Amino acid sequence: MKLLHIDSSILGEASASRQLSRAVVDAWTAAQPNAQVTYRDLAAEPISHFSGLTLAAGATPADQRNDALKYEAAISEATMKEFLEAGAIVIGAPMYNFSISSQLKAWFDRLAVAGKAFTYTETGPKGLAGGKKVIVATSAGGQHVGQPSGYAHEEYVKLMLNFFGITDIQVVRAEGLAYGDEARANSIKAALEQASVLFK
Repeated sequence: MKLLHIDSSILGEASASRQLSRAVVDAWTAAQPNAQVTYRDLAAEPISHFSGLTLAAGATPADQRNDALKYEAAISEATMKEFLEAGAIVIGAPMYNFSISSQLKAWFDRLAVAGKAFTYTETGPKGLAGGKKVIVATSAGGQHVGQPSGYAHEEYVKLMLNFFGITDIQVVRAEGLAYGDEARANSIKAALEQASVLFK
C-alpha cells in the first residue's frame, strides 16, 4: 500500500497538526509495516497557487510549452500522480481564519481536474478517485462546537474528498489550543490517544 502524508501547517515543529499527522502515520505504518510512505510538506515546499499559467499549461501540448508552462505542468502532474497512486492519505489540516491553509488549498486545486480526479456525467459530477482511506489531522486555536464557524476547514476537506469519490474519511482533532498551556496539552494528548488506536 502507498500512503501519502501531507502537512500544510506553517508552524514547523511547533505545529499541533503536524504532531497529529505524524502520530497517525506512525500508527498506520506500525499496523502495516509494508506501507510505502510518500511525504509532502506544503509549507516547506509550497505548490504555486492556481493561476492562468496553470490552466494554460494543461491546455498546451507538451511539445509547445515554454519553460514557465513546463514548470506548471510538472507540478500538476507530480501532485496528481502522488494522489492517484496512494491507497491511503493522511492530511494535516490546521484551521487558519476559519478555513484551511492556502498551501493546502493550492494542493486541492491541482487535484480538481476533470477526467483525472472526477468527471462530469449526464447526472452530474462523479468522483474517480474512490477506494482510498483518508485521515485528516486537524487543529484549531479556538473551540468551535456550536459556533457559527463550526468546523469549516474540516468540512471543506471532506467536500473536496467526496467530490473526488472518497468517502472513507476520519478526523483526528485538537482544538482550544490557544486557551492556555494546560488546555493545549490536554487537547493534544486526547487527539494523540485517538490516533494511537485508529488501527487496533
